[in-house]
Amino acid sequence: MSGRANRQAFSLPPSANNHVNDLPVTSPFSTVCVCVCVKREKDKDADKECVCVCMRERERAIDRERLSCTDQVIMYLQKMFSCSQLLARPNALQTFRRAASQGKMPLARAHGKSFAHRSDLRQAKRIVVKLGSAVVTRGDECGLALGRLASIVEQVAMLQNQGREMMIVTSGAVAFGKQRLRHEILLSQSVRQALHSGQNQLKDMSLPVLEARACAAAGQSGLMALYEAMFTQYSTCTAQILVTNLDFHDDQKRRNLNSTLHELLRMNIVPIINTNDAVVPPPEPNSDLQGVNVISIKDNDSLAARLAVEMRADLLIALSDVEGLYDSPPGSDDAKLLDTFYPGDQHSITYGTKSRVGIGGMEAKVKAALWALQGGTSVVIANGTHPKVTGHVITDIVEGKKVGTFFSEVKPAGPTVEQQTEMARSAGRTLASLEPEQRSDIICTLADLLTERKDEILSANKKDMEHAVSTGRLSPAMLKRLSLSSSKLNSLSIGLRQIAVSSQDSVGRVLRRTRVANNLELEQITVPIGVLLVIFESRPDCLPQVSALAIASGNALLLKGGKEAANTNRILHELAQEALSIHGVKDAIQLVSTREEVEDLCRLEKMIDLIIPRGSSELVREIQRAAKGIPVLGHSEGICHVYVDHEASVDKAIKIVQDSKCDYPAACNAMETLLVHRDLLRTPLFDQIIDMLRTEHVKIHAGPKFASYLTFSPSEVKSLRTEYGDLECCIEVVDSMQEAIDHIHKYGSSHTDVIVTENEDTAEQFLQQLDSACVFWNTSSRFADGYRFGLGAEVGISTARIHARGPVGLEGLLTTKWVLRGEGHTVADFSEQGSMTYLHESLPVAQVLPGRRTTS
Repeated sequence: MSGRANRQAFSLPPSANNHVNDLPVTSPFSTVCVCVCVKREKDKDADKECVCVCMRERERAIDRERLSCTDQVIMYLQKMFSCSQLLARPNALQTFRRAASQGKMPLARAHGKSFAHRSDLRQAKRIVVKLGSAVVTRGDECGLALGRLASIVEQVAMLQNQGREMMIVTSGAVAFGKQRLRHEILLSQSVRQALHSGQNQLKDMSLPVLEARACAAAGQSGLMALYEAMFTQYSTCTAQILVTNLDFHDDQKRRNLNSTLHELLRMNIVPIINTNDAVVPPPEPNSDLQGVNVISIKDNDSLAARLAVEMRADLLIALSDVEGLYDSPPGSDDAKLLDTFYPGDQHSITYGTKSRVGIGGMEAKVKAALWALQGGTSVVIANGTHPKVTGHVITDIVEGKKVGTFFSEVKPAGPTVEQQTEMARSAGRTLASLEPEQRSDIICTLADLLTERKDEILSANKKDMEHAVSTGRLSPAMLKRLSLSSSKLNSLSIGLRQIAVSSQDSVGRVLRRTRVANNLELEQITVPIGVLLVIFESRPDCLPQVSALAIASGNALLLKGGKEAANTNRILHELAQEALSIHGVKDAIQLVSTREEVEDLCRLEKMIDLIIPRGSSELVREIQRAAKGIPVLGHSEGICHVYVDHEASVDKAIKIVQDSKCDYPAACNAMETLLVHRDLLRTPLFDQIIDMLRTEHVKIHAGPKFASYLTFSPSEVKSLRTEYGDLECCIEVVDSMQEAIDHIHKYGSSHTDVIVTENEDTAEQFLQQLDSACVFWNTSSRFADGYRFGLGAEVGISTARIHARGPVGLEGLLTTKWVLRGEGHTVADFSEQGSMTYLHESLPVAQVLPGRRTTS
């Protein structure tokens, strides 16, 4: 065993035990160990002891109490001891406070049953990380992949410092030893041949076949020295343990191994375990995985599984050179990565060849994983070699992200999100092929259901509202968005009927028709985008609106609503599917109700064609960051401006400013900055605007220029690029209309901006020069809305430069395809020796071509 523990654990002094009994019973930490220096009152020499203070959880605190409980724990620690200096880690208390406040302090759990869902992996305290040969070794199989290994060590050390107990089962000794032995043999041969044959014979040197056990013997010490050097950079101690299959068959040896590992973990040391390949005998045939209590240690997969169960680990992470478990050999055309694997699914798997190195293979990994799962340890098999994910693969798994294949004993009642997406795409193609009248019929049926079943909808919404109020987690603005009423449902029904009318000529509309040559005609027609993913917060009225737009445009739809509206979303989705079922396309709209994280949904780039976020700017930014391969339609901020020109009407200005700010302050089209022409300062118009804002209880922040004109100004704005989303706004002064435009271009979000003026020339310049999605003259910014534009509804407001911009209705959910009809035409017909020439004649869109069926 290498690596020394420079820390020791002592029992608590009597005075400290008294304080431990006073610890708060609602502490959210099942076990917290903090090393402190104790200065005893009676001991003038101030003996230093490292005290392990264990606080057992009596009831689990809710998340919002976590930080306060953490501070209580630290206060008691400081009350117990006079801490002048930490023995092992000077920043232990700070690390403890930071990890706890971020929810990263693991909680102990009763072992015996594996985690049912990925999100539960955050609770894993004891974790085994298995590093396969393909992960540890280089591509030439001689030597270690140092960069890859360093990133893995960093992640393990970080999790260890969060209070988890980490163990590593590693390969690599053979590869490391092969590198050393090859170097020694080459050096020896070159010296010998240089003495006897001359330099001209060096090129004919050949290496003998190196025996694996000899390589392991030569490589073990170097491999461990490398691990120890890497972990030392993170103030983490390591210890090496070599085992063989016999160590698990001998009860005394197994008890000794178990005791050693527990002692190392108690001392905050990372055990690094490997099979002793220098002496290990060849595996016996058909001796692997014989029942629940026996598993043959013939490779590091089975070793990791055996250790995980023996040590009652919460999680086993097996890193290899594949993304996870596929339903057929990776690389084959139909191979699909399995996000979750259940014990009863073995018959659906076809195994391929083994990896380039190692003696296991995927079949061995699956068998070992199922054995560990049966023993109560959760398992994830993932790729540890991909350069883009290696640096965070382990931490991502522990955070519950969808990485690799998760082994679970609990099979969900409904379909997975991948299955839902495939169902939606299949039904969506049928939806797109329906006649326009049939799609319109579906939308009208949904509109009728909203009013006919309003009692059910409002009852479900009442449950959501009561729960939201009782938890106190939603702001008043969010509660207002969550609430539904009879009038809201009636307005929704009217909007849906508008969509039904507009859907008559949406899909399959001919936009352009060209005669390329004689009997060769080209058409550009509208088609659905494909599968839409709409993510929305606290807005159940969004569900029927987006559903109607998806139906009208022939798109499949995946919906992910906030849990605060779960009951309302469920009944509204049932009504949408009821309407779709009248024409046999019920599955075209799916509601994701599983524990899928937003970031995981954004990784389905092969299944989803467009993401549309509906919610806060934080939600939109999070989705834009996460969706690397899927287009995102939306805006991250709604910093809307109203510019009051020096030629503005008093009545119009006051009315527009009031409506833009106060009608619905939380809306993305609400005014956030009021720009006022300098000539209006100290005029009745300006005074009336200020009085109105004060009457409406709007908090005013002064821009830098405005503040310079005032002796006693309101609080100066921290940033001119702020979306308040409440009864707050910024007021700034500009010298001209052009300066107002420049200000908006610099600090705005290209959402909606307004000019209030009676000068038509000034207004037209503003409308033409300002580069925003919506630009208004003498009207409220709140008109930037799909329903108010007559679009029936909107899926959101886009500030993007391509595809759709502004309120996105039915037209924004369509794309185009080109249809070319000919009679045996070839490109060779149009060459210099060919008999045909290009005409490129534009044809009327409504013209019916001879012998052709019009699609318009």
